[in-house]
Order: sequence, then structure tokens, then C-alpha cells
Amino acid sequence: MNDDYRVVLVGNVIVDLVIEVPNLPERGGDVIGTRTELYAGGGFNTLTAARRLGAEAVYAGLHGTGPYGELVRSSLTAEGIGLVLPARSDGDTGFCVALVDGGGERTFVTSFGVDARMTADETATIAASVRGRDLVQVSGYGLVMEVNGPLLSRMVASLAEDVRVCLDPAPLVADIPAGVLNPVLTRADWLSCNAREAQLMTGVAEPREAAHVLRGRMRSGAGIVVRADKDGCWLSAPDSHDVVHVPGFPVNAVDSNGAGDAHVGAFLALLGRGASAYDAARGANAAAALAVTRRGPATGPTSGELAALLGEETSSALGLS
Repeated sequence: MNDDYRVVLVGNVIVDLVIEVPNLPERGGDVIGTRTELYAGGGFNTLTAARRLGAEAVYAGLHGTGPYGELVRSSLTAEGIGLVLPARSDGDTGFCVALVDGGGERTFVTSFGVDARMTADETATIAASVRGRDLVQVSGYGLVMEVNGPLLSRMVASLAEDVRVCLDPAPLVADIPAGVLNPVLTRADWLSCNAREAQLMTGVAEPREAAHVLRGRMRSGAGIVVRADKDGCWLSAPDSHDVVHVPGFPVNAVDSNGAGDAHVGAFLALLGRGASAYDAARGANAAAALAVTRRGPATGPTSGELAALLGEETSSALGLS
């Protein structure tokens, strides 16, 4: 098992205002929320999922001065996640309103703060902090920003070859300029997206076929994961041109907020431990399944919890038991 790696997020950790509603209102309507909570969210969910599986996790993004910034920093500290950049003094961290309906599905509205105003000096500091064997997670939420996107794109494209880059294009992928997205796709070692994002990127609705199309946009030796919620995911491993189905785990979902982030974080942590792409994807499916059985965005499981769901043989292959 390898332990000389880190999961480094160059995206955004913001605050999630989570409101549970029986159903989403129609346009111009209103609905009474049944429960409201405030959490650190965004990329925090990915970092937490990786950290709880034993990976060293680092936040290499912006955070502000104010109540949301304080919540982000205290939450990162509580999970043992390191920071690269100091707090910005010119504003607070942004936030996201997450509406969770009665079926566990989530709908987001995001308002960014200082997280949308990165500087060239800050990207240079981030780049200098990245080490060989790190797994660098890049989010489409960062790439879609008018200021951050070009800076992050150039930085990611220039990372050394011994740094593994994973792109999660996020729901706003269709709004990322091609000149920003394509250099990251060309450099990425892994692309992990959900079926909707895969369709937005390819025009193909069927996840397996979308994965085939996406492979044509990636460099040789890159891998692709198309997440399919309760159905698991579709995997195109770096050493294969085939796209295979990795089954999911049936559970009773109560809150799907952060499930994709839990999948990505677990997948990277397990890859870092030396797992095969298939075993890492199966472990990530299990982590996402456990995450949706709990309320809140950062609900990734511990190694022991994941091992209990996967069983002895798979857990042993992943170094969990």
C-alpha cells in the first residue's frame, strides 16, 4: 500500500445552506422547509471523503474573512485537512443553497465570494505546493469562473507528469469556455462525472456510450468514470479501451447531497493506496451509497464502515482490513 501521496483540492470549499423541502416549488411559488442546517460544503465533501479513508488531504483554494470563512477553516481543521493559502481579507467565503426534496434529490443555487477572485500569485503558490505523486482534484466550479478559470487551467496544464490530475466537470460544465476546459481535459489523468454531465459534454444520453466519446477527448492513458447514482458507475480504465459497468450498492437514500463528491474523494484515496481502477471504483460506489444514507453533505464513510459494506475480500484488496 502506498502512503506517500496526498489528495489536493484546487477547487472551492464554500458553505452549504441545506434546506429540506417536501417538494420543489413551481416557478413563482413557495414551500415551507422542514429542516435547515449550515455546513462546510463544495470541495470539502471530497476532501473529507478522502481523509476519512486515511489519505492526507489538502485544501489549495481560497477562503475569506467572515462567518462563512471561519466555518470553512474550523471544519477543515476538525477533519485534519491542511491549508495552502492564508485567509483573504477582502471578503467572505461564498455559499450554496441546497434544496433537498422528499426523494433525497438536491437542487443548488450558488453565490461565490472571494472564492471567485483568484490571483496569479495565488495560483503560483498552489502550483509550488504540489508534490510528485499527489492526486490533484480540479472542479468545474472553479473553471467556470471568469477570473479563476483561465488561471487554474494554465496551472493544471503545467503540472509535472508525476502529479495525477482528476477533473470533476460539475453541473455547469456546459458553461466552461472551451479554451479553459480543453487544456485541463488534455492534461487530466482521470475524468469523473455524472451521467448528466457526460451528456452535456458529449450529446450522448447513454452513460456507457458517453464514456466512449469522452475517451476520445482525453489523452492516451487517461481513465474515465461516469457515475450513475444507485446503478454504480461506468469505468474506462487507463489500460483498457473497454467501458465496463461497476455495480452499485442498493440503499435507502435520505439525502443525496454530496454523494458525487464522496465518490470522487473515495476513488482518489483508494487509487492513492494502490488499488486497481476497478476496485477503487467499486469502493467509491460503496462510499457514495453509505453517504446517501446520512443527512448532510460531508457524509463519506470511514475505512471501517466501508470495509463492513464491501466484505472481507474486497476490503483486503483495498487495504482496508
